[in-house]
Amino acid sequence: MSIEHGSLAEAPMTEQGRARQTVSPLVPRPGGPAERFAGALGSRHPAIVFALALLVGFLVLAAASILLALLVVHVLVSGSGLGLAGTDESFNETLAQHRTGTLNTISEIGSQVGGAPVLPILVGVIGIACAAARRWGIAAFAVFVLAAESATYRVTSLVVPRDRPSVPRLEDLPIDASYPSGHTAASVAVYSGLVLLLTTRFTSSLSKAFAWTGAILLTTFVALSRMYRGMHHPLDVAGGVLVGIGAILVLLFACRAAGAAAERRSRA
Repeated sequence: MSIEHGSLAEAPMTEQGRARQTVSPLVPRPGGPAERFAGALGSRHPAIVFALALLVGFLVLAAASILLALLVVHVLVSGSGLGLAGTDESFNETLAQHRTGTLNTISEIGSQVGGAPVLPILVGVIGIACAAARRWGIAAFAVFVLAAESATYRVTSLVVPRDRPSVPRLEDLPIDASYPSGHTAASVAVYSGLVLLLTTRFTSSLSKAFAWTGAILLTTFVALSRMYRGMHHPLDVAGGVLVGIGAILVLLFACRAAGAAAERRSRA
């Protein structure tokens, strides 16, 4: 049985109908930056538009992260600057003084939740499942939000090295890659990013609150675990949160630009 568009529009909107018409964060806003970016590229394939938007977004995010790292390393914690190094170190020292075997194990779990192997497997499964369902936007978001975050962390830590906390470290990683916290950034990018997409389908405010609470608790667990294990300072964790949020914004921009390009091609 077919339904004409006119009769469908005149039908009363049910709660379920409102849920189906909820605008996804991946849908470009008319006249927004993503749509203008896609328009500037003409009739290029959406995949090319996505790649170019992702590259531009990554360059902006990496530059902002490097500038913030310079501020932290050479101003906030520098001996000749504001000299917050002691304050930044004291929290790690307090955590190290209260280490136990059980807490060591729990912190190791927290590190895995915010890094390998959990996050690569999670985004890989989501990407494959969404690609099989031809939900290309969600697949691209899930995979590349982690890639954008990871690349930003690597570039920032290489350009602006910072030594890890001066406490016994529970992991053997490069000592001068403290800022920002890559695990914290990854947990924000993946968990909060996926919750952002997921909750647009929720009609219950309580369900949305539970989902966001879970994402925030997971990120907090990861951040505390990384500081407990002597891998990052509190300022490194704060920088990781900003990088994770930035990675989400970059992927929203790239996916929206690709969507706008697809609409232009379909109209043409």
